[in-house]
This record gives sequence, structure tokens and C-alpha cells, in this order.
Amino acid sequence: MRHPDPESLRLDEDLHREKNWKRWGPYLSERQWGTVREDYSAGGTAWEYFPHEHARSRVYRWGEDGLLGWCDREGRLCFALALWNGRDPILKERLYGLSGNEGNHGEDPKELYYYLDSTPTHSYARALYRYPQAAFPYARLVEESRRRGKRDPEYELEDTGVFDGDRFFDVTVEYAKRTPNDILVRVTAKNRGPEAAALTLLPTLWFRNTWAWGRTGESYWPRPALAFRDGGVDADHWNLGRFRWLAEAADEVVFTDNETNVRRVFGTAGTSRHVKDAFHDYVVGGRRDAVNPARVGTKAAFIHRWLLPPGSERSLHVRLYGEDEAPGEPFGEAFERILDERRREADLFYADRLPHGLREEPQAVARAAYAGLLWSKQFYHFIPRDWLEGDPAQPPPPAGRARNREWMHLYNRDVISMPDKWEYPWFAAWDLAFHTIAFARVDPDFAKDQLVLFLREWYMHPNGQIPAYEWAFSDVNPPVHAWAAWRVYKMTGRRRERDRAFLARVFQKLVLNFTWWVNRKDVTGENLFSGGFLGLDNVGVFDRSQPLPTGMWLEQADGTAWMAFYCATMLSIALELAGEDPAYEDMASKFFEHFVAIADAMNRLGGAGLWDEEDGFYYDRLRVGGRVVPMRIRSMVGLTPLMAVEVLDDEVIEHLPGFRRRMRWFLDNRRDLAQHIAYMEHGGNAKRILAIPSRERLERVLRYVLDENEFLSPHGIRSLSRAYRDRPFRFDGAEVRYDPAESTSGLFGGNSNWRGPIWVPMNYLLIEALERYSHFYGDTLTVELPTGSGRRVTLDRAAHELAQRVVSLFLGSRPALAGTRFPELLFHEYFHGDTGRGLGASHQTGWTALVARLIEDLTRSS
Repeated sequence: MRHPDPESLRLDEDLHREKNWKRWGPYLSERQWGTVREDYSAGGTAWEYFPHEHARSRVYRWGEDGLLGWCDREGRLCFALALWNGRDPILKERLYGLSGNEGNHGEDPKELYYYLDSTPTHSYARALYRYPQAAFPYARLVEESRRRGKRDPEYELEDTGVFDGDRFFDVTVEYAKRTPNDILVRVTAKNRGPEAAALTLLPTLWFRNTWAWGRTGESYWPRPALAFRDGGVDADHWNLGRFRWLAEAADEVVFTDNETNVRRVFGTAGTSRHVKDAFHDYVVGGRRDAVNPARVGTKAAFIHRWLLPPGSERSLHVRLYGEDEAPGEPFGEAFERILDERRREADLFYADRLPHGLREEPQAVARAAYAGLLWSKQFYHFIPRDWLEGDPAQPPPPAGRARNREWMHLYNRDVISMPDKWEYPWFAAWDLAFHTIAFARVDPDFAKDQLVLFLREWYMHPNGQIPAYEWAFSDVNPPVHAWAAWRVYKMTGRRRERDRAFLARVFQKLVLNFTWWVNRKDVTGENLFSGGFLGLDNVGVFDRSQPLPTGMWLEQADGTAWMAFYCATMLSIALELAGEDPAYEDMASKFFEHFVAIADAMNRLGGAGLWDEEDGFYYDRLRVGGRVVPMRIRSMVGLTPLMAVEVLDDEVIEHLPGFRRRMRWFLDNRRDLAQHIAYMEHGGNAKRILAIPSRERLERVLRYVLDENEFLSPHGIRSLSRAYRDRPFRFDGAEVRYDPAESTSGLFGGNSNWRGPIWVPMNYLLIEALERYSHFYGDTLTVELPTGSGRRVTLDRAAHELAQRVVSLFLGSRPALAGTRFPELLFHEYFHGDTGRGLGASHQTGWTALVARLIEDLTRSS
């Protein structure tokens, strides 16, 4: 019997609460400024109310941020690195970027940083920050970006020339845990340049300010303290405990308080003498009186002043440990040994998790994807009721603020997987579902916990809606939560050893959510759904998040298909649970009938539903008074119906007499549906298929999907057909044109763009769907790949080749990294529809981490 590796043992100890291995981790945000949580303005202008210029001086209300930092799981005690190259106008304590209104394609971080490694318990983690030796070009980045328009590329940090001649430092931060509360930190700076260069490093420890708001309770009071003792720092928090913080060979240690510099920010006298930006004033401004001479406070830093010869590197060592877990000797040989052991244990863990025989290059991609996924966990704290009411010790918020007012029950105080800790440092419900698919390989219990969390009564609305994201919790994301739960369930255990309690738990709450969709998003009661923008921001002519003029509404092919997708998944879950509890057979029948009704409406209502027989494609349909106008745009909207497919085994159905009886009634009494819907067709292979398109319609849509002049790119499926590059779709004065890169207009959603780029999560769903179709049709159905080539392949082969195209973004010449000279991998939000260049948020490893799953699946199937 194989013995578990040390990291797997730690995961097991944490799961069973024997040891709190996940108490500390990279849970510190990369950006807290410019967020809704910190916005107390009258007009909801979050970026302007709390800009980067305020971040070093102004205390945050709901969280903290820092440079490649760590904190405990409730964000009470935080650690991060601060740097100064002797030329910057401000101390580098956090990542800089442009606000949504400053960037020519929306918000955009202007830094080079990379998540290099992490284990699920964060027993080992490593990240890199690339720091220029020239003055950081803050003003130049803003001015040039302001000058550029939507059709110009973004002006990046590399474009400024600050990395020319290799004049930069590579600053690597490594974390390791000896015990759950003994954290070792090694910071290594390497001078990549041709001359000696000065660098000041300040490993910084501070308490999140919970005491300035006039509130009481477990999250707020009493005030914690840091104090100097015997060359180190004592950290005393009434709830977290007592900790000791040490640094090796520091030049000095300085203290201040995590309090707002009221005079600098607001121009009025403040009550605190020692304030949040004191270390900036001390190091950059040379103000000796900025720090507290008594060496006490709520923020402290060790200062290391180095002059690094060209090509040389140097390390500093820091240690934070609980008073009950003190090491014998804090530094020296034992420190290095533990770091090396934890790094080797990380290698052992992934060697066991990744497929055997995986080649070196794809293995490195998968490891990097998991590193980014794990580093993107963040402590997220937000209580809309307190935010809307304001705090007793602070000025009252402006009257009339209404954002998220209907979510007064919501109580966020958890570690959550974020889409991107700088650009999207807040949860997004449909992103999270994709994250859990990737997490299921390395930390299945965290994946399940995340799915359960969003269904808890302090998250899910009493009406059944799942909160979308902090800018608008009531917005509507695609309903993929059930699919994620079903996939995680099946991926995390052998068939008879799976976590049925988890599945039953999420199923009960998902029934409430499904009912919310049915009651709120079917305008006419005809099973054609209008869900909103559904994550596809600017894919169409209209802003689908906004109501259309009176007398008009949009019947959405994707909204309707998502509901069929939801039904099919819930049917599969109900059948699984009915295997041990016959009560679930009734729910299985409910979702079966729902699916048939939705698929029928999509294919036949009003004659042809949302299907266009002439084009052989599914389209949105605009109703204007008594007229129906199809929106003939070939986009991801019309591919979503392909994803609503489930294959059921006769063996399962035969063991469920109640469901079998009702299903047979349907088969006997609704034969009219079989012409256009693949519903419960029997393939002669002891399987039945439930799908929106018939076989003939599936083949017709796939001709577009696999056409290189339409959807098929060298690196996956585009979100809009390339046919609209030269012949844009036009309607009522508006047009939809193929845009393979950043959006060239500001319509319908910031810097996002669904008019051409490749999005990994949607490709993943399509690949999975093709595999399910193949499971049913087998060798009896083949398609041309590419369309027009004369080469015919089975659907499983088509899925395999699509997966290879997506993975190719990160292999060989690495098209995703085009435009940068640096080799470290980044996992972008989306990718250029023709070249594969990474676009949008640069660290959206959450859903783009699905490439790791594709790599693993390709390896197992080859």
C-alpha cells in the first residue's frame, strides 16, 4: 500500500481538524483600493473615491492588500513585502495599476508579478515580483494610456523601457510552514542589471484596523498590539493569539500605527501621530519623526539596506510563529532545511496528482496553473448592512446609496477563490464554479466547501438567488453551480465511495435557485428565458443587463440553453441520489419534464423556436409588439445549446421504477418531440441521450464550430464568428463586428470582450459536451475537422483536438505570452481569437486554470 505524501497528510489533518494547516496562506488581496467595499461615495464611483494615491495613507474598512503577502484566514494579522530602489517617488507596498476610467481598455495592473508554486495547505509557496531599478513610471503610464483609444493596444510597463538593459531586480518570496503557526519566509533579491544597484527591503507586519469604526463584537475589539522585545516583535491579538516575529540581520526595526493620515488625505488635523504611511515618510522622505520611537504600534517593519553587485543575489530570512510553537533556533541550517523539505514535498504532492508520463513542458504549465489558482485564494469580508448604514465612529454615508440594498442578509467573512486578486479582488459566482473543477484535483474538500458556501443562508438570497459579484449582487451569471457540484462529486472518489452527503446538501439548495430562475427569468411563461447578460458582456447588439424599451424583450438562446443545461444536470444528480433514496425519483421526473418543455420551446415554439432552419443555427429572438425578429449573430450564444446534454444508462433507469414509468409515459405520449430534440433516444448501446439539438441539428451547428473562417481558431473556439470581420452584423443603427482582441468600444462592460476572443471556460464546456455526445453516438457520427477539409473524425477526436488547441496557448512558442520577453507563465482572462495572445486580466488563473485539467485529460487519453 502506498503511503500518502506529507502534503496529503496535512490536508487530511486539516480536514479532520486535527491541525489547522490552512489557518495561514496567501489570503491577502493584491488590491483593496478602488473596490465597492471601500466606496462610501454618493455616486458609487469606487475607483475615484479610494484611488491608488490614497492607498498608502488611508486605512481600509473591509480588508487589506500588500505585495505578495500572507495573512490568517480572517485577515487579522498581515505580512507583505515593501521595496524601495532609491528612485521611486513612493515606497512600493502594493501593486499599481490603472483604474477602470484611466486605462484605454478598462482597469489594468501595470506590474510584473508571477505566482510560481503552492501546495493546497500553503505549506510551501513561492512568488516573484519584477522590480525596475529606474523610477517607477506612474505618471507616464497614466498619460500615455489616456492618450490611447479603444483601437490602440494597452500601454504596458515593459513598453516604458524601465526593463531595458536588464536593469531590474527579481524579488522572490518563499513561504514554508514547520507547523500550522510557524511560518518561515525567505526573500531573495537578484540584481539582473549590469551595474551595482541599491535596494531597501522592508518585510512588514501589521494588524488590519478593526478598532476605528466604533463597532463591538468578535471582529472588532479590543485593539491588538505590536511591540519590540529582544530584537524582535511581539504580536498580541486577543482572538488570534500571541505571535513572535523575527528577521535575520536587519538594519533596524520601525513601528507605526495602521491609522489614516488624515492631514494628507483630507487636509484636516488627525488624532494619530503615527500613521499608515509612516514607513514611506521614513525611508523615502527621510523623516525620522514619522515612526514611533517607543517601538510599539499596530504596524512594524524590519529594514534591510543592500547594495547588490551586478548579477548577484542575496536573501533575508523572516519568521512568524505562535508562542506555543516556538522553534529551538529561529534561523540557520534548520531554517534552510525546512524550506528545502517543503519544496521537495510540493514536488512529491504534484508528482502523485499529475498523470504519470506527463512530459516536462505540460507538467510545468499544470504546476503553474495550480500555483496561480492557489495563490488567488483571498480573505473576503463584506457586510452590506453595515456598509449601507455606516459605522458609529465614522461620518454617515451619503443618503440615497442603493447598491446591493436588497442583500442585507449577506455576510461575507471567508477565504474565497478569486478570479484575479488585482483586477477582480471579489468573488464572481460563475467564475467560482469553474475554479472548483480545477481545485478538485488538488484540494477536493476546498472545492466542495466553496460550492456549499455560496448556498448557505448568509450567502444565497432568501428568494433563492446566488450572489453574483460585489458591483451588483443581483446581476445574473450563468447557472453553472449545479454542473460544478456534479462534476466535483464525480471527480473526487470512486463510484461507491463518493460524497453523497455533499451532493444531497447542494441539491436541496439548488432546487431553490432553480425555482428562482423559473419564476424570475421566463418573461412569458413559455420556457424561453431572458437571463440578462449572462457573463457574455458585449456579445450582442443590446446591453442584455438593461431593460429594453417598453413592449420589447429578448428571448435568449443562451439563457434558455443554460436552463436546459441546469435541468439536465439536476436530473443526473437526482437520479444518482435516487439510487439510495427513492424520494428523489419525483425530483428526477420534475427536471426531466422541465428539460423537455425548455427544449421543445427552444426548437419549436412559434414554429421553430430559437432555431433558424435556413442558417442551421440558434439565435436570440427579439419580440417587438406582435413581431418576432431573430438576431442572426453567430456567437457563443448559439453554441450554448450544444452544452445542454446528458447521457443516461439504462441500468440506472431500470433500478428506478417510479422514474422509469413516468419516462415511458412521456416517450409514448410525446412522440412529436423526437423530430427536433434528442430526448431519451436509445442508441442501441444501453444508453439514452437528453439534448437540445437533434442529431441533424447538432451536425449543422458543428459545421460552423469547426470552420476556421467561423469559430475554429488555432487555439480554440472563438466567442464570435470570424465571418463578421469584414461583414459585421447590423441592426437598427448598431453593429456587431468580429473583434479578436480587446474591445474596441466601451459598450456593455468595461474591458471585457465576447466579440471574438477565446475564453477557456466556454471551450471547456464545449469540449465536455462533445465528449458526452461521443459517449452516446460513438463511431456512428463523424464531422469534418476542419470544415471543408474532407477529413472526418469522431466527436471524441474532435473534442481531443479542440483541447489540444486550447492547451497550445501555453506550449511551444507559448502564443499566450506574445508581447513579453519574459518566460514566466501568466494565465489571462481571455485570448486573441487569431494569434492566442493573452488579454484582459493577466492573473485570471481561476477559470483559466482549467488548462491544467485539459492537459491531464489529454495525457490520459493519449
